[in-house]
Amino acid sequence: MANVIKLRKGLDINLKGKAAMTRMPVKPSEEYALVPEDFVGVAPKVVVREGDQVEAGDFLFVSKAFPNVGFASPVSGKVTAVVRGDRRKLLCVKVAADKVQRFKKFEVRDPKQMDGEAVVSALLEGGLFGYILQLPYAVSATPDARPKAIFVSAFRDMPLAADFSFELEGDEKAFQTGLTALSRIAKTYLGISPAQASGPLASMADAEVNVFDGPCPAGNVGVQVNHLDPVNKGEVVWTVPPTVVIFIGRYFAQGKVDLRRTIALCGSEMANPCYVETIVGQPLADILEGHYSDKKHVRLISGNPLTGKVTSLEGYAAANASEVTAIPEGDNVDEMLGWIMPRFKQFSANRSYFSWLFGKKKEYVADARIKGGERHIIMSGEYDSVLPMDIYAEYLIKAIITGNIDRMEQLGIYEVAPEDFAVAEFIDSSKLELQRIVREGLDMLRKENA
Repeated sequence: MANVIKLRKGLDINLKGKAAMTRMPVKPSEEYALVPEDFVGVAPKVVVREGDQVEAGDFLFVSKAFPNVGFASPVSGKVTAVVRGDRRKLLCVKVAADKVQRFKKFEVRDPKQMDGEAVVSALLEGGLFGYILQLPYAVSATPDARPKAIFVSAFRDMPLAADFSFELEGDEKAFQTGLTALSRIAKTYLGISPAQASGPLASMADAEVNVFDGPCPAGNVGVQVNHLDPVNKGEVVWTVPPTVVIFIGRYFAQGKVDLRRTIALCGSEMANPCYVETIVGQPLADILEGHYSDKKHVRLISGNPLTGKVTSLEGYAAANASEVTAIPEGDNVDEMLGWIMPRFKQFSANRSYFSWLFGKKKEYVADARIKGGERHIIMSGEYDSVLPMDIYAEYLIKAIITGNIDRMEQLGIYEVAPEDFAVAEFIDSSKLELQRIVREGLDMLRKENA
């Protein structure tokens, strides 16, 4: 029976535009692109040239620091462009897809018969290792350090987040194979929601299953690490997105790199919120055809509204985003008397608006406005009220802003990722970009400890 961990701190934000539990077809695209920015902490080095023919599974670029960490092409075809930006920063590598896909052949392996070193070597060979993340620093994992534990969270509870149980349908065996492979490296923990406790995830083998019962961000893998096996200085844990576990399972069972994934098209401005099956790197213009047009005053987000990145129809399906969200920008809103007016249709974390009278099930349309300017930090305990982790969040943010590395370490920066502060950023009276601040603090510490 799964262990149940109850959490009280947090905040559920119920937004309009959740994806219906239906899958809509997406036509194959002529061109795909792999974007290095999807892999945090990786300095890429291109290993192909324009005009090269590649198979699905061939490396397009590798990590400069660890050349054995490569990133596989999602499709076979001809390399059409190596796109660079300012200071020759690599933006993406584009591949014109073959009509009939060719896959690089790898050995079909049974992870039960392998040890941890063999599993890591296989992941490096297939170009999937870079999809694994690590704490501390919340960056792509490096092969020079083995983790004390591996964490997988199949519980997504951010606003409009895709339901992994729906995504998993048909891939249960691949997910189990992926978990088995990871368990050969280190003890593996699987976090699920109370709703998933009666489904196939609760009976997965080769992992310790824990049910996290509480409001958002209970589904954040960082929160689960904090409650099960916190990270201390000098220790490393790996965190693996559940979709990547499926990629790993297919790789071992089929002997090929198959980067198909199901994502949610959601948000109040999406014409037909639903799920679609796509491939990492597919153009968003093709994915969103018939669901969204490039309208004014609308923000398109790769990911969910709290942790996603602003994108456009010129973007591509990200390696680590389970949603594409469309919400109002809010730059054309003209409200009489502004915040003084009583409000019934806008969400509030407290009882400032009368909307609280409608209960927690009411769905709201939220736009991208900050609704205020940046100001001094108000030491009110706001962050701690929505962050179910054993850290002093406000003091940690102040330590990062002042660059006090010793203080950061004492206050638990090794345990956190930027996404853990997403809900705190949403309710922050100081209007600070907490996720950006935490990212800068982690990068500072990583550079200092290099």
